[in-house]
Amino acid sequence: MDNMIRIDKDYVEWLKHVKKRFKNTQIKASIKVNDELLRFYWSIGKDIVNMQAESKWGGAFFETLSEDLKKMFPGAKGFSTTNLRYMKRYYNLFGEILPQLGAELPEATNLPQVGAEIYAIPWGHIKLIVDKCKDEPEKAMFFVDEVIKNNWSRAVLLNFLDTNLYERQGKAISNFQTTLPAYTGDLAQEITKDPYNFDFIALNRDYNEKELKDALTEKVMNLLIEMGKGFAFVGREYPLPIEGTEEYIDLLFYHLNLHCYVVVEVKIKEFKSRDIGQIGTYINIVDDIVKMDSDGKTIGLIICKEKNNVLAKYAVNSSNKPIAISAYELSNFLPENLATLLPSTDELESRLLLDEAVNENDNNNQ
Repeated sequence: MDNMIRIDKDYVEWLKHVKKRFKNTQIKASIKVNDELLRFYWSIGKDIVNMQAESKWGGAFFETLSEDLKKMFPGAKGFSTTNLRYMKRYYNLFGEILPQLGAELPEATNLPQVGAEIYAIPWGHIKLIVDKCKDEPEKAMFFVDEVIKNNWSRAVLLNFLDTNLYERQGKAISNFQTTLPAYTGDLAQEITKDPYNFDFIALNRDYNEKELKDALTEKVMNLLIEMGKGFAFVGREYPLPIEGTEEYIDLLFYHLNLHCYVVVEVKIKEFKSRDIGQIGTYINIVDDIVKMDSDGKTIGLIICKEKNNVLAKYAVNSSNKPIAISAYELSNFLPENLATLLPSTDELESRLLLDEAVNENDNNNQ
């Protein structure tokens, strides 16, 4: 009879639902435990700070507290001297952002929403953020949000904490706020970074302008595919689908979150206002010929060697197309052993100017 039950379709289907519900219950229970634990740690940190415990009881305070708590709660983890010091730093860093806790820990549903998301990430993540962000609560909350949005593991978080992602996030000059709907504009601005950093481009000294452009384009493509949020690669040197033309888009992406195409043009020289006209043309063509009716407005991104911010602002404001302009940095953080093998920024620019002069001279002699 038992075997007959186990092959019954309705019974098997019901077991699947029970399994799914049990897993969901486990996840919810883990989240609830993590939430309460972090609130508890925050409250301990708050007590230590408000009582000025170290000043009041001396340098042995943390060691004494650790011993006493371990005796009170035998078998409980988390009361090491190191962890108690982290609780204090945790409160100091997030004290003005997190919902204020009273003597009794209130239910999560009764707390203000601002800052409450920090209770959703593991304590190990928080300790990394505390170490790396120190006295910068806004930067700390930025990484808390990134962990939640991107489901970062502790190792991934550690890697991103060692970059200047926060400083560069959303700082490209753009007209997104006036050319895109509010939510889309905010999200589009969020995917831009200024400046982009291409420290590890390997070029021989025997390079030319095309090789530099190709190397930068390759780097932009890989950066957006690997680290961008939602970028799907469509094509490199994407041919304009207009008969009789021989122009190509440097890079064409589709953004899965914004539901739109992104045209990327890479310039190895300083931004010029005419670049707006070029990318605006490409955006028009993609909007008219490539995108579907269900897609959003095509976005343009110009990545250039340098830009005059005032000129860039006037330029993007002259267009009704959503366009951003970012600069790139070529050799700010090169490892010493690699930096000696690559041309400096000055050498690159001098060589580019020389190549340009030679090309103009050749054209004049033809």
